[in-house]
Amino acid sequence: MKVLGLRGWSGSGKTTLLVNLIPELTRRGLRVSTVKHAHHGFDLDRPGKDSFRHREAGATEVMLASANRFALLHEARDAQPMLDDLIARMSPVDLVLVEGFKTAAHRKIEVWREATGQPLLAGEDENVIAIATDDIDRLAQAPRDLPVLALDRPSIIAEFIIGRLWFTRETP
Repeated sequence: MKVLGLRGWSGSGKTTLLVNLIPELTRRGLRVSTVKHAHHGFDLDRPGKDSFRHREAGATEVMLASANRFALLHEARDAQPMLDDLIARMSPVDLVLVEGFKTAAHRKIEVWREATGQPLLAGEDENVIAIATDDIDRLAQAPRDLPVLALDRPSIIAEFIIGRLWFTRETP
């Protein structure tokens, strides 16, 4: 499976770009899955529910299943799981889009907006292959001569991804 991350500061538009890219990529015939890193703890179940009680009792994994979907909750009690280990648990697809996991060694597009007041990260991460921004003119001299893509043009970014990750094109 190909893996491509979206890296950027909080508020830069990573999630918005990701949800705009998925239909663009699937329209071109790709099967896409996502991995999202949560900086804060989260629960898919709630105190008092059976699945919560299973985990609290010490179960390593709890699977929640319905007619429409399932979720596997795995307690990482010893250490945060590595991205490669998480992806290995996923069903095969053409492309896994990753939001977060900014220090992992996979190709990434940096999402950058000057309005965040934060610096570009691309200069410190050789895995960044392009910058998506709402201010292309400001980045005429991008670090390492990286391609600069218009953040509000997900179709162009999808074409860049397909070309860069060596996908064969399929017409819907």
